Amino acid sequence: MKAEDELIPTRASLLRRLKDWQDEASWKVFFDTYWRLIYNAAIKAGLSDAEAQDVVQETAISLCKTMPKFQYKAVGGSFKSWLRKLTAWRIGDQFRNRQHNIQSDKRLADATARTATVDGVPDPAGSSLETIWTRSGNRI
Repeated sequence: MKAEDELIPTRASLLRRLKDWQDEASWKVFFDTYWRLIYNAAIKAGLSDAEAQDVVQETAISLCKTMPKFQYKAVGGSFKSWLRKLTAWRIGDQFRNRQHNIQSDKRLADATARTATVDGVPDPAGSSLETIWTRSGNRI
């Protein structure tokens, strides 16, 4: 999307049609119009390609869920401002997911680097088996 395209207001007629989530043609027009804007915002925020694609997808899903109740007001805020906020929330979700994954990976690495507590507890059945094994071995 060109910079001057960002200044073009979203057509109210398109927004009305998006209230019907089954209107595939209108959703395609919307997606074709806005996916690059959402994706580029995510990339510029510091997300990877895969994370930015997730932002596009999650933003579209959020819009599908929200559009039936959306009330367009020509005065007091544009659709693009609302879309920008929604995109920012999805970008924030990706950063939180990234942090969660880093912490999970660290916990996993820490857990595999140490002996598990259960491995340090003697197995009560183990000594019986060891005794049986030793006794049986002496007979052979």
